[in-house]
Formats: sequence, structure tokens, C-alpha cells
Amino acid sequence: MPNLEQLRDWDRAHLWHPFTAMADWAATNPLVIDRAEGVYLFDTEGNRYLDGVSSLWCNVHGHRHPRLDTAIRSQLDRVAHSTLLGLTHAPAIELARRLVELTPPGLTRVFFSDNGATAVEVALKMAFQYWRQKSDPEPGRTLFLALGGAYHGDTLGDASVGDLGQFHDLFKPLLFPTLRAPSPHCYRCPLQLERHSCAMACLGEVDRLLTEHPGKVAAVILEPIVQGAAGMVVHPEGYLKGLRELTRKHGTFLIADEVAVGFGRTGSLFACDLEGVSPDFLCLAKGLTGGYLPLSATLTTEEIYSVFHGTAAEEKTFYHGHTFAGNPLGSAVALASLDVFEEEQTLANLVPKIARLGDRLARLRSWHHVGDVRQKGLIGAIEIVEDRPSKTPFDWDRQVGARICREARSRGLLIRPLGDVIVIMPPLSITLDQLDTMMDAIEASIEAILGALEPTR
Repeated sequence: MPNLEQLRDWDRAHLWHPFTAMADWAATNPLVIDRAEGVYLFDTEGNRYLDGVSSLWCNVHGHRHPRLDTAIRSQLDRVAHSTLLGLTHAPAIELARRLVELTPPGLTRVFFSDNGATAVEVALKMAFQYWRQKSDPEPGRTLFLALGGAYHGDTLGDASVGDLGQFHDLFKPLLFPTLRAPSPHCYRCPLQLERHSCAMACLGEVDRLLTEHPGKVAAVILEPIVQGAAGMVVHPEGYLKGLRELTRKHGTFLIADEVAVGFGRTGSLFACDLEGVSPDFLCLAKGLTGGYLPLSATLTTEEIYSVFHGTAAEEKTFYHGHTFAGNPLGSAVALASLDVFEEEQTLANLVPKIARLGDRLARLRSWHHVGDVRQKGLIGAIEIVEDRPSKTPFDWDRQVGARICREARSRGLLIRPLGDVIVIMPPLSITLDQLDTMMDAIEASIEAILGALEPTR
């Protein structure tokens, strides 16, 4: 077995990490995770860390949950993988049925892939193909409408509907054009309005764009209720429902990307449930397997599916697929995760945790360098600014958010920033005491990094 220093050396020599400035990484001693238990991760030296971002927003019921571990071990005794091309298997069939039963009404067909980006890519391609081969084709519907600050993954299709310049600007020559509507970001309103008086003018902008492009938009896409990588931007109540009404008014589709916000994160099983919205496409991943294995799903309606239903000779087939789509191990653990939601009453037990998180975030609202705190369910965000009255951010090169998160690690908490937004997204299984421990560490870390500038409270 290699020792810790060998592992670190080999990492620096060979492993290319995602979303990581590798020259900076090469100057560090990487934290090497060895094992996990519940809401905690342990490094190779035995140090314990509370997993404050659910291992990138996907771990739902905690690590090494007995019910999920057993499901994988049991499936291993049968088959680890079998393709869905020309064959089928029970775990994928049963999971498709369960998802249809649990997701918003009208979603009856399930297409499996292997990660959130591909789940969105599938929805984009299905929407595009639908308009071309329905009985009365509308081939002019080639545009998509997405929000400012959108992030839907890093495939070229996802990057085209995305709007995070640091990630995607380099690839613009390869991307298709997208209509861009203002994000309903009430703290940093792109329309320079105030929430109490704006009458949700951002929806009016969507209406305007769809009106100006009649018969041209294949679908509108958004992360419902909370925009994740945009900085955990919580949409005002009624925005999602209003957007659904506008897509119906203009005869286009709504793609709901619930890769990050699905499976209990917002306090309901799916974010769309909060406003009674049934989208035309629902994209799921991350928490689908409880954070255990890569698996994703794109759900759609019978009407959309019917346009693809035909013989090979009719050439209606959706020619898109993934080797590990519907993988039996992933499907088995996803079924077990859904069982745990029921058996442990996960959603009901979130109520006091959501309230506690709200109380703890409220304590930060008056801190000098806290511009905004945002919450929906067990998702929290603390936006750090240099100047509260003007909302002026710190210069990027000061890396304030990253420094706060590094300080938190020294206090036994693993969290990640989005710029200078501190993201809070622990496993749903976190206890109230553990939640307080997490928030204590965050408060102490903010004070340690910013207290030198001026008192934080």
C-alpha cells in the first residue's frame, strides 16, 4: 500500500482535478480522504471532517448508510452491469416506475444516462428533435431560452444554455446561440429593481423574449427555485409557476433541471412540487442514488415520447445513449434511497433542521461583510462582500471565499465557495447538533479571515 506522501506525489504527477487551478494545487499537500461514516469524512491521518457540501451536493442520507450499502452488495450477487441497448433488467424497470409515481404529474417516460450534464443534454436534444418530427413539424424552433447566470453542465449543449463566463466563454465558437432572460436574483437584480415593487418584472422579460421570437423557441430551461452555481440564488415565490404559465402561453416546452435541487434539498422531494409545476422535461442526477453511484434520468411526457415512437423504418428513433445508462447497481441503490425517504420520514424530519438553519443564518445578516444570506430548505448561502451598503464584492484575486473555506477545514468542516458565496448543503441526515457545529465553524472561519479587516459583527 502506498503511504500518504506517495499518494500525494502521484496525485500531483498524474491526477487532473476538475474546476481546479492545477498550479495552485501542485503547491499544496492534498487532503486524501480514506473513509466515511454518516455526515463525516476521514482523511488518511484519521482526521474527521463534517461533509458540509454532501460531497458536491449529492450525498443525501449520509455515507455508508446500511440500507444503501446492502442494496449494492445484494445487486452485486446478481449482475453489476448490463446494457439497456437491446436488453433490459429489473432494477432499471422498477426505478423508472418509482420515478413516474413520485415526480410531478404527467411525466410518464424515463430515459437514463449517467450524470447531470447528460440528463440535461438529453432534454435539449429531445426537445429539438420533437419539433422537427411531430405530425405538423415546426423546424424553426431551434432556440433555447435560459437564465442569466445559468449553469446546466459542461457538455457543449449544456454550455450553450449556460451563462458562467469563466467556465464557458472560451468555447463560444463551438456553442449554439441562446436567448438570455434576466435571473430573478433579488439581491443583485439585473433590472436594477427592488423586490417589494418590481412586480416580478423578470417574468415580463421572458414574455417579451418569447413574443419577439414566435415559433422559434424549442424550450425554456432553468433550475427551479434555486440556481446553484450562480451562487445559490433563491427565486422569488411564484416565479417558477409564472414561467410555466408563460411557456404554455407561447406553446413551448419547460425543462426543469433538478440535478442539484431534487431529492429533498428544498424541503420537498422535488423543487417543482413547491409551486405545483409539472415541467415537460425533468432532469435528475446527484441525489438520485443517494450520492453513491453515477446515474441520471430525464423524464418527459407521453405526448413528447409519442413523437419518437415508431419502427426503425419510420426513422423516429432518438439516437442517443450511454454505456452505463440505467446501470443495475446504480438503479438498485437509487431504489433503496427512495425507500429510505419513506422509512425514515426524511422530508418530515427536515422541518426542524430547516428552521434551525434559518435561525443560524439570520444571526449573520448584520455582520459587516455579509451582504446577503439565502436559504431554501436545507440549502444555504452566505454572500461575502467588501462593502455592505454598495454590495461591492471583494476583488477576485483576494480569494476571500476560498480562504474562509480553507479556514473551515482547519476547524473540521469541508465546504466549498462559489466565488465569495459560502455554500451550505449538508446531507439531509445531519442532526441539529451537527448543524450547529457546522454553523459554529462557519461563523468562526468568517471572523478569522475577515475580522482583521474590521469587526465582523
